[in-house]
Amino acid sequence: MSIDLSSIALIAGNGIYPETFVAAARKAGVARLVAAAFHQETKPALSSMVDSIAWFRVGQLGKMIAFLKKEGVRQVVMVGQIAPKNLFDLMPDLRTLLMLAKLKQRNAETLFGAIAEELLKDEITLLPATTFLEDLMPSAGHVAGPSLKKRRWEDAEYGFKIAKETSRLDIGQTVVVKNGTVLAVEAFEGTNAAVKRGGEMGKGAATMVKVSKPGQDMRFDVPVVGPDTIRNAAESGVDVIAVEAGKTLLLGREELMSECQRLKISLVAVQ
Repeated sequence: MSIDLSSIALIAGNGIYPETFVAAARKAGVARLVAAAFHQETKPALSSMVDSIAWFRVGQLGKMIAFLKKEGVRQVVMVGQIAPKNLFDLMPDLRTLLMLAKLKQRNAETLFGAIAEELLKDEITLLPATTFLEDLMPSAGHVAGPSLKKRRWEDAEYGFKIAKETSRLDIGQTVVVKNGTVLAVEAFEGTNAAVKRGGEMGKGAATMVKVSKPGQDMRFDVPVVGPDTIRNAAESGVDVIAVEAGKTLLLGREELMSECQRLKISLVAVQ
């Protein structure tokens, strides 16, 4: 699909993902950027980076789509996470209620997939979440921080297999392992809580592995690692982070690399 550089909208969650996308989109030549932002999620500073912005509660799908139509955009990108609890503690408007009523399961994939279908009903296409950011996905091998010994590579590869299976079952995309043992599996609590739980048991020598789902829909829920990920890992007792090569976005790369060195966190990409 060709990308319309005259006007693109971003559905902006939390973290540095939205501002990273804005910078990349401007560099690619996008003339006008419109943002749908969320209270208690999106950074207020985004307002000064885009040409038009409106703020919503999570669950105001009808109002958000009306805003995008008013702004005349036909292509949107989902950038940044919404805290898991907010996907369930939402106050839905009528359009969201009707959408949710059709879902037999409510997880990130089904919810975001349904939102994509609702957008399409109004002739708004959801683009891949990696649009303009393809160069931020690492190839296989050592990425940053100390080099790994053979045993730690084995843990990374073992965790990769386990995380692929848990993500296939829609449980979670992150696991924490040590010496061939699974210490924690991400579920509803989110990545940070799972890493903290696993890191405590790993006592400073645990490996966090984050992967994409088999058949990952690249329009949403793409794995992301940034400087905060590195700091959270260090605080939790995780000293190795393994991500999936070619399927994970590394945001704030310069700071990320610096933090890996400062905190002695090894970052690798597994194929």
